[in-house]
Amino acid sequence: MITTFETRAIHVSIACEWTKVYAFASNPHNMALWASGLGSGLKPSGDHWLADGGPIGEVKVTFAAENDLGVLDHWVEMPSGLIVYNAFRIVQNGDGAEAIFLVTRLPGMSAEQFESDARHVEKDLRRLKQLLEEQITA
Repeated sequence: MITTFETRAIHVSIACEWTKVYAFASNPHNMALWASGLGSGLKPSGDHWLADGGPIGEVKVTFAAENDLGVLDHWVEMPSGLIVYNAFRIVQNGDGAEAIFLVTRLPGMSAEQFESDARHVEKDLRRLKQLLEEQITA
């Protein structure tokens, strides 16, 4: 039997050329500026990155290889060994971009936790939008 999980696509339009959005968002050094789930930032460690996961401890983050398709997928390995796959894309939307993140409801996650995760991702994507659109007008 194939198992699927409940998901929700969170997306925001960004008035900035999509390749610029991808270049900014895919740089792990920029993530502390907009991706609050990664704590205070990422530290390189071999072929992956390490982040302070707050109360759960240090997490290991592995990113999809740099590409021309806007794929920013990443895998987060929790201290428990659980690996969470995050599908994240930057796609062209007219002259601008659409940032799309698929939030997944993991086994054991309550409806309230799922809603909280979705709100958290939306807040982060709105921060990414703000940063990039401010760069254009600056």
